[in-house]
Amino acid sequence: MAQSDTIENVMTETTQSERNYQAIRYVYLGLVLAAFLPFLLSGERQQLAPSVVALTISLGVVHFGLVAYLHDHLIRNDLDHYLPLYFLVQLPLVGLILWLSQDIGGTFWLLFLPVVGQSVNLSRWGMVLLCLTVVLLFGGISLAAGSTWEQARQAVFSFSAAVLFTIIFAFVVTREWETRVKADQLAQELKAANRQLRHYAVQAEELATVQERNRIAREIHDSLGHYLTTINMQLNAAQAVLDQKPDQAQAALGKAQQLTQEGLQAVRQSVAALRESPMGKRPLLPSIDELITETRRAGLIVEQHILGEPRPLDARVELSLYRAVQEGLTNTRKYGRASRVDITLDYSQPHQVQLTIRDNGLGTDKEALLAEGGFGLLGLRERVQLLGGQLSIDTAPQAGFALTILIPTPVPGTG
Repeated sequence: MAQSDTIENVMTETTQSERNYQAIRYVYLGLVLAAFLPFLLSGERQQLAPSVVALTISLGVVHFGLVAYLHDHLIRNDLDHYLPLYFLVQLPLVGLILWLSQDIGGTFWLLFLPVVGQSVNLSRWGMVLLCLTVVLLFGGISLAAGSTWEQARQAVFSFSAAVLFTIIFAFVVTREWETRVKADQLAQELKAANRQLRHYAVQAEELATVQERNRIAREIHDSLGHYLTTINMQLNAAQAVLDQKPDQAQAALGKAQQLTQEGLQAVRQSVAALRESPMGKRPLLPSIDELITETRRAGLIVEQHILGEPRPLDARVELSLYRAVQEGLTNTRKYGRASRVDITLDYSQPHQVQLTIRDNGLGTDKEALLAEGGFGLLGLRERVQLLGGQLSIDTAPQAGFALTILIPTPVPGTG
């Protein structure tokens, strides 16, 4: 129950994380556009030769394409080893754009920030080296454009603050995305393992059935087969000497009768062993008390409520109720993440008994639970239906889990 909710939550969080990762890419592209908009919308570009303007715009388009597509392509296809080559292309490209536009200034320095943000996918020292290179390149271009040392120093200081902010922002978003991608992969692996586990459970059940059949066959062969074979031999011997030696024939018939009685006793013992109840000869309530004591040792608060006057029930009804409590407590410990379980046995109606097991755990989606089904729940439903009863479930995410069983109660020893 809780497992399916966990997988669904992981998938939802991963989808949100994917949107966050796409958002940071749009931020990078917005920075590229913001760097070029003043150049495209103002008349300052007229100060440059047409060929320089065309080359600057062409280089900007190439830079935009690299930021928008190539970096993301390398990351998603596990081509990280090509990232150094990517940055070796980007740095000279942005530096050339700044160099071509140095006579008009502007906001082309923003083109460095997407490259800085994308450097978080490098190793730690690779990221530090790239950031230092960007800062030094920016400072060198400022000096080459005619800035004084003091002006270049102030520009580098302001630019370094922008670089640091970009690195922190990109690092947080990118690492969160990578974590969620890994969580998505683990969720997919968990779903596959769960499917495989169900397959193995079916195989184990089939194997257990075959083994039980083989055991019963061995019992029949070794016990009943032995007696029938010996009885047949005694009857044949009696038939052979019936006319000539009636006393000997009578002895053989007596031996056959004795073997028949022993064989019947062996059959009864085998059937009793097959039908032996896990409750032994104890009544229902003490057997349930033992389950409750065991569960309390595991740290759960378990409270039992008895309504009406307890009365003896048919052995099949008691066994079904015992199995229901056993399954309910086991599922609560394994999946419910509950701190309290309430078990209510209602004897107040004379012709029926009702069992309710309710916990305060995580709960689950009822439709999904009924669609998937579990072997324990399926087995309980079959047991109850064979007794003419009903099984119902009340659950929802974060609303706990309740199992209710209603069984008609015939007079013990009948039906």
